[in-house]
Amino acid sequence: MNDTDRPAENIGTCEYLVAGFQTSDQLAILLRNPDSKEIIQRVTTAARITQPSFQQWLRFKNERAGFDVYIGMNPLKPNARTRTKEDILAIRHLYVDLDHEGPKALADIRLSELVPKPSYVLSTSPGKFQVIWRVEAISQEHAEKLLRAMARRFTADPAATDSTRVLRLPGFLNHKYQEKFTVTAQRLSDRVYGVHDFKLRIEYDDAPYQPTHRTPKRNRKGDLTQSEHDWAYASRALRRGDDPEEIIRAIAAYRSNDKPDPEYYARHTVEKAHAELQAEQAGAHGSPDDRTDFSSMAGSASRAPGYQKPR
Repeated sequence: MNDTDRPAENIGTCEYLVAGFQTSDQLAILLRNPDSKEIIQRVTTAARITQPSFQQWLRFKNERAGFDVYIGMNPLKPNARTRTKEDILAIRHLYVDLDHEGPKALADIRLSELVPKPSYVLSTSPGKFQVIWRVEAISQEHAEKLLRAMARRFTADPAATDSTRVLRLPGFLNHKYQEKFTVTAQRLSDRVYGVHDFKLRIEYDDAPYQPTHRTPKRNRKGDLTQSEHDWAYASRALRRGDDPEEIIRAIAAYRSNDKPDPEYYARHTVEKAHAELQAEQAGAHGSPDDRTDFSSMAGSASRAPGYQKPR
């Protein structure tokens, strides 16, 4: 990469907000308690979020009440009260969520000629990163195609590929792990990129997972419901040995616009499909002790369902 416009530097919460957004931008702030599963969402301006009183409230919720703090990466329309694709005013950021071999994936991004120098790198937990580019004049449709292309190319989280995504806000604690981790931000570039700065190949049929698998269940009219499609997809993927976490991410990404808690829904769907598979295996082998434990397959995260998989 040829962008050498500034040395890397660590920045704090308010500096990150001022650099990435206009003061009048309407932004979604999301708080999630990983223990109680309580979710709080506020829509307010970037200027309001940087005010000491709002920062004090966020820090109380984070440090004293155990909430993780996230922010929507694209501003919402002036009268928006929800965070749907229809509420997005403009695309201000592209991003990838590196939760698998994070240091290697981050090195690949920084050496790649397919993407420009990142604007920010957030360190969200040991060995995991969220990489962000400031952009302008990119349509929502094209932005999401780029997000999916980058996720594939850099082995990033496929669920973090929609324009309504919230990412962690630097300067606050990540409560996902037993040992709390302070999220930090490093600024690498001041540039604002356009569509031509991203050289990844975009497929015309590039779209998130759309389940089409068969299932014996039918609704009263004889047609499959979307939930039945999701269950069938999970069941088939588990039978062929796919990673349960990858199945959860795919379903959550596809249902992100029509479920209030898409990851919880996806995880519940996969756990139900797995329980049925266990029952079949127990019947076939005559011993429930031979069943596979879902939590060991999916990792510790499977025991903490939530609004969005924390990093």
